Amino acid sequence: MDENNYIDLAKARIERAKELLGDAELLLERGSYASANNRAYYALEKACNGLLASAQIPSKSHRGVIAQFNQYFVSNDQTPFDAEDYKVVARAETIRSKSDYDDFYIASKEETKLLISNARLVITKAETYLKEKE
Repeated sequence: MDENNYIDLAKARIERAKELLGDAELLLERGSYASANNRAYYALEKACNGLLASAQIPSKSHRGVIAQFNQYFVSNDQTPFDAEDYKVVARAETIRSKSDYDDFYIASKEETKLLISNARLVITKAETYLKEKE
């Protein structure tokens, strides 16, 4: 795949991230907080995977995506991403895992709203970063 194809892949992943974030917002409105947490996390994961595609870095697992996002984008002074962005993604993964697998976890409206808000910021930053690379 040539460089332009990787950029196209990155853009497609960002568009999918925005779609997933929209799903999270709808689920929040319906009061389906655990499901909204799931969609918000996957929106972030897709955005991070888009960033990795733009740098031609493959990843095979969700945790790998998070680790590589941290390594190649957060720890890199040449990108706008910082430790707070990494914390948003890592926290989203924790919340998603609890929401999906912990039978006694009660997802709260406030936590879900914060997760979605933070996801929106990181996804917007990723989209802006990719536009500036064109």
